[in-house]
Amino acid sequence: MAAPAPAAASSATPGRDQVLTYGREDDPKVRAWSKHDLTMSRTGVLAMGRRLPGLLRLAWSLAWEADRSGLIALVSLRVLAGVIEAVGLLAVAGALTAVLSEGPTPDRLREALPALLIVIGAGVLRTALSLITNLLQSRFGPRVDRVSLVRLLDLATRTSVMSFDDPQFVDDLDAAERGATSGRKLVDDAVEVFTSGVQMVAAGGVLTALHPVLLPLLVASILPDGWASARSARLAYLSWLGRIRQVRRQFMLRHHMTARDCAAEIRSFGLNRFLLDEYEYLARDIEAEQIRVGRGQAKYRLTGELVSGLALGAVYTTLVLLLNAEIMPLAAAGTAVLAIRTGRGALSTALTSLNSAYENFLYFDEYRSWMAEAVQRVPVTRAGSAPAEPAVIRVEDATYTYPQTDTPALHGVTVELRRGQVVAFVGANGSGKSTLAKVLAGLYEPDSGQVTWDGVDLAGVDPASVRSRIGLIPQQYTQWPMSARMNIAVGEISRLWAEGPDSVIPAARATAADEVIEKLPHGYDTSLARQYSAGHDLSGGQWQRIACARAVYRDAPVLIADEPSAALDARAEQALFDLIRDLGRDRAVLLITHRLASVRTADRIYVLDEGRVVDEGTHPELMERPGIYRDLFTLQARHFVDLPDPGREAVDA
Repeated sequence: MAAPAPAAASSATPGRDQVLTYGREDDPKVRAWSKHDLTMSRTGVLAMGRRLPGLLRLAWSLAWEADRSGLIALVSLRVLAGVIEAVGLLAVAGALTAVLSEGPTPDRLREALPALLIVIGAGVLRTALSLITNLLQSRFGPRVDRVSLVRLLDLATRTSVMSFDDPQFVDDLDAAERGATSGRKLVDDAVEVFTSGVQMVAAGGVLTALHPVLLPLLVASILPDGWASARSARLAYLSWLGRIRQVRRQFMLRHHMTARDCAAEIRSFGLNRFLLDEYEYLARDIEAEQIRVGRGQAKYRLTGELVSGLALGAVYTTLVLLLNAEIMPLAAAGTAVLAIRTGRGALSTALTSLNSAYENFLYFDEYRSWMAEAVQRVPVTRAGSAPAEPAVIRVEDATYTYPQTDTPALHGVTVELRRGQVVAFVGANGSGKSTLAKVLAGLYEPDSGQVTWDGVDLAGVDPASVRSRIGLIPQQYTQWPMSARMNIAVGEISRLWAEGPDSVIPAARATAADEVIEKLPHGYDTSLARQYSAGHDLSGGQWQRIACARAVYRDAPVLIADEPSAALDARAEQALFDLIRDLGRDRAVLLITHRLASVRTADRIYVLDEGRVVDEGTHPELMERPGIYRDLFTLQARHFVDLPDPGREAVDA
């Protein structure tokens, strides 16, 4: 069963969906939500009944974990409130019997007074218990939110880096974040179902005592409303699943239209109208779908209320017939009316809460499904440990393919790094340099081949032990919304706590980041969270110095620098490469850069092209023979010195 298409999709301009290159909705490769088709077919009323025990069990387990003592107290108070409810209804019957009996009015009132006092006392107690239970219930929401979201974030930060190259996994993560917030509502709804259940037992017991036929008639008058609510929830859920990708696309557009980093380009290229049109196109599509869902829900509710009204009329007709046949006394009939109102209200609340709980259960199931998937993607903790000071790091015959792609990014690659050497990867964009660096660092597991440190296969060691021995200057570094000091120390937080706040200063000096930090208003304690008014902004080159200091502070035996000087000026770039050469004396250093003048002194250079190592050697060796390296180096050198153009000389000859 295919996911329902949005109502307005048929009117879309041909090819319009390809404009922003987010993928066509009819492409099975991008229909990440297709796995939900089976779930959709199971969201009927009968399915709700079958899955009700599991739903309530899940809700109670969440509440139990969030606030165990509070849950015990809440259940106890709700049961006590139900008992008081039943006592109050029976007291009403006693009071009406006394008032409607024969004799002088004062005598009848005196006779009814004890029962009336019980009714009043029951009402006061119910109110007090309601206030206490509401207070207890209010504790669950925030605590369930905390438990659910902390679990999600924990797994999101521990799953393999490869997972985030899988668009389906990322789409499911978006759904899981929405589902995580449903846990709170699920618990609240389950509490309401339990409360209403207690009230129904109380009212049902009283009705059964008055006449057995009243209880099934009362239930029949509520079920149509429950059916309508369940169908409405199913319709909303199907629509939500079908719009996950559209909503995500809309969010990405909104983010880019309001992001500081995009502001200059939007204005320079006059993109505001184009982006706004694309956003409105999606917004209108979603709006049409929401209207369609609203109309469908209105039809279900109208049908349910109509049938429920007829059934309720049958309840009161039966009550009149019982009175007319003198089967039920007038006092009992009055009590029955109150019990019917109480039971109907409780049953209606129960069905509404149950429907809401089931809807939130479906959303929360997205969270649980993603969590189960994420657990499988967390690297397995192994007993072995990577060598503390690896002398030889080798990638042998490695092949790697990104998720949902057909062409391998690496084809049978073999490279070697040694301690005390600087090894460089060079090649055109997309040649596989950064991918190979991630394989070498243990962030990516190759499809075939192996990565060894001093002969130890990384496939058999704890991934955390590998990462703890690597200092990384990534191509896209993170600008953490923290102080300058913490932005350096995130490379080794435990060291900061152990050695003190000034331990970051040597790393800052080594990378010239201290020149940037000393000019900040509060030095190392200046906030670099530019999103806030107290935050200080840095240029790209200044941030890159911070990122380099972060890797140096880690003081790891392996250093991977992926385009570390892209935003640096010439003087800072030269100082950085001098530092990298110094660090290479007692470390294994991998340098990835397009600035080929900076790799001339590298101990070994690997040239990559389309995921393969096509050449290797020192700079003089590579310059002696024709190939990609010599062509690229000569092309770059021509911009700095007057060199003849080999191509032009050939044409002239």
